[in-house]
Amino acid sequence: MSKGDRAVARERIIESMEQSAEVYGLSRSAGRIYGVLYFSENPLSIPDLVEETGYAKSTISNVTRTLTRIGLIHRRSSEGGGRRVHYSAEREIWFILQDVFQQYIKREIQTTLRTIQRAQAQLPDDSETEVERIEELRETYEDFQEIVTLASNFTAAELREALESYDR
Repeated sequence: MSKGDRAVARERIIESMEQSAEVYGLSRSAGRIYGVLYFSENPLSIPDLVEETGYAKSTISNVTRTLTRIGLIHRRSSEGGGRRVHYSAEREIWFILQDVFQQYIKREIQTTLRTIQRAQAQLPDDSETEVERIEELRETYEDFQEIVTLASNFTAAELREALESYDR
């Protein structure tokens, strides 16, 4: 694979990270900055990120602050005690997915379950079909909640091992 081919592949993945960032409520710039840091051999400073992305220093500063807060990137002081801060990407993707499970999916499941429970309480006694369907939906969401909890509490290797040992 030529250097040009590698650059094209890298850019495609970074563009995908931009799209994924939007899905999870972040900006496209957050996805690009994370992608640039993910592929970087060494931690990068804000001026490095400005050069790599073309974004304004203020954008880089705001996005790195957000990405650091949610654990997608790590802030490191310069070697030798310099003032310049450098950033590196969290490369353990499972850690990132667990965080997404915790922050977004669990919250959405809990909101949906509360809505289902309120709907169940408001149904008249003579609506048997609706009661059954809503009960099935509630059970499905409770199962989903349990799966997300398990996925949030174990490493990918632990989950893989448990699934492989499961005998159907």
